[in-house]
Amino acid sequence: MHVIIIGSGTAIPLNDRGSPCIAVLLEGKVLLLDIGPGSLRQLTRVGISHNQIDQVFLTHFHPDHTADLIHLLFATRNPGVLKGRRPFSITGPPGTLRLIAALQRAYPDWLTLPPDIMAVEELDMQIKGRRDYGDFTVIATPVNHTRQSLAYRIRDRRGKALVYSGDTGISREIVDLARGADMAILEASFPSGQECEGHLTPTQAGQIATLAGIPHLVLVHFYPECLAVDAAAQCRRTYSGELTLGEDLLLLRV
Repeated sequence: MHVIIIGSGTAIPLNDRGSPCIAVLLEGKVLLLDIGPGSLRQLTRVGISHNQIDQVFLTHFHPDHTADLIHLLFATRNPGVLKGRRPFSITGPPGTLRLIAALQRAYPDWLTLPPDIMAVEELDMQIKGRRDYGDFTVIATPVNHTRQSLAYRIRDRRGKALVYSGDTGISREIVDLARGADMAILEASFPSGQECEGHLTPTQAGQIATLAGIPHLVLVHFYPECLAVDAAAQCRRTYSGELTLGEDLLLLRV
């Protein structure tokens, strides 16, 4: 399983950090964790075309995590793309179907795809269930951000496990989900002393990784306030394992 940080930033436009998107490559499949604005263009920079995406997992519905759904559906509808497009799916919390239907109403006819090309799957917020997709399994659990926020744990056939928090505050749920995983990609939005409800500081992300026994922690989702401080030093207050400060287009192996 390989991971590419497609966007390590937030909703704030920066010239070197795109909005949230993580590409997971395994068994010839391309999975996206979130699809913020500009994600499809960023993917081309690492040699991945939009028509290679097999599944998109949404953590929640804020625009910086979902806006390139519009681009994905519109590009896929192009006749030259559509005739050769293999089926793909979009998975997310309850409300995913309503979100896509609303986008399709806002752009009449331009985002509607044949049902044999695009499937939409909603996950139950009340059930922490394991879903088997053949080459990988996924566990999703609610986290402390919005009413429909999920974090994901992906496990490949070798048993390697990756956890992605999306946006979250510190909670028992994210610790339990991450426990024993090989890598955790956690948000680190704001520095210590500037805590924001529903988000993590680098120190809190380190605390989660330590409690969960994570050997490799990757921090992403940096607001400018966090980029202005030594995020690694703040994380080291609570975490002593392998630490990576995420950057756009960074390739990692799980």
